[in-house]
Amino acid sequence: TVKTHRWGNNPVKVPGGQNPVKIPDWGVQHGNPPLNHFPDAFVYDHSTKLTTNPDTQYPTTPFNRCDVYTTVRVPCGRDDISAEACEALQCCYNGGMCYFGKAVTVQCTKDAQFIVVVARAVTLPSIDLETFSLLGDGPGCMTVDSNSAFAIYQFPVTTCGTVVTEEPGMIIYENRMTSSYEVAMGPLGATTRDSSFDLLFQCRYRGTSVETIVAEIFQPHEHPAAVFARGPISVQLRLGNGRCLTKGCDEGMLAYNSYYVAADYPVTRILRDPVYVEVQLMDRSDANLVLNLGRCWATTSENPHSLPQWDILIDGCPNRDDRYTSSLVPVGPNSGLDFPRHYRRFSFQMFTFVDPNSLEPQKEQVYIHCSTSICNAGAGFSCEPSCLSRRSKEHSKKKK
Repeated sequence: TVKTHRWGNNPVKVPGGQNPVKIPDWGVQHGNPPLNHFPDAFVYDHSTKLTTNPDTQYPTTPFNRCDVYTTVRVPCGRDDISAEACEALQCCYNGGMCYFGKAVTVQCTKDAQFIVVVARAVTLPSIDLETFSLLGDGPGCMTVDSNSAFAIYQFPVTTCGTVVTEEPGMIIYENRMTSSYEVAMGPLGATTRDSSFDLLFQCRYRGTSVETIVAEIFQPHEHPAAVFARGPISVQLRLGNGRCLTKGCDEGMLAYNSYYVAADYPVTRILRDPVYVEVQLMDRSDANLVLNLGRCWATTSENPHSLPQWDILIDGCPNRDDRYTSSLVPVGPNSGLDFPRHYRRFSFQMFTFVDPNSLEPQKEQVYIHCSTSICNAGAGFSCEPSCLSRRSKEHSKKKK
């Protein structure tokens, strides 16, 4: 969208995201695909209201949300839907037709799609349907269709910047839809005559669970043999606390002789102190399985999707944009472990997040997250990340 700031009668356009997209006209003659509805849809409206009259955007006089001109009605559900099923979809039923009303309707499909239908008349004055944006952008994050009265969005719940969280027995997908608006700038203040729109919406899927740590899938150059094993795959992340007690010992090697337990957290570290991390594949005895790390990053909360974030590893390799580069700690056959390839270890120097505005260090706890994948090592195929392969080749060249 583009936000237009105006001084007197001279508009100045300031980018506020991507440019508006010209939306094609939409009519009932195009038809509407069947929409499988999942009941757990939650909508939180944070649209701003004018302080001079809190009810300016939202009229106090009741209006019929189903009073929609037939020429701009958007079909809702299947053609043979009943009145009861139509109302369960939060839609309107009249004359044998089920259609979306003058409101914001959010549906969650069984194949994990968001469907959001926004009526222009949802605010007063009416909202500009071309000013909406989601948390993320991309080709699939624009309207799939529209007419002069409605904007229709449909996109997978894992795209367009959707934030994923988990509660016991439930996965929550959350996104936000906002609008841009025109601000008139004057020498003593600023005003607007446009409605603003801020909508937080969720789809909640029950009966499914994921591990926070298990996320991205490692894509090798060649496809390894398939791994057949009963799930789920369990991964453990922990911090080593072994200490050097004699002169000349290697703390990097001894750090993994012992580990912090749950009662020890939060662990206190001084800036630039080394932090030793280990990720382990649990409850597997197949020696051909190789644990790989994708991205490892830090946040200031337990939520891995929260901001700010700082990358420690990228594609299993140290983040080269970090002045204090992290180090991969090899786990070889002499490590004393039964299945050394079920482990990944790395270390980094302690840091703290800085407030982006004041540049003051934040007194926050730091949480470490890693995405993992499982690789099946076949003949002539290496599951090691590219940075380890390069280092091995360079080491062999030096020997020659």
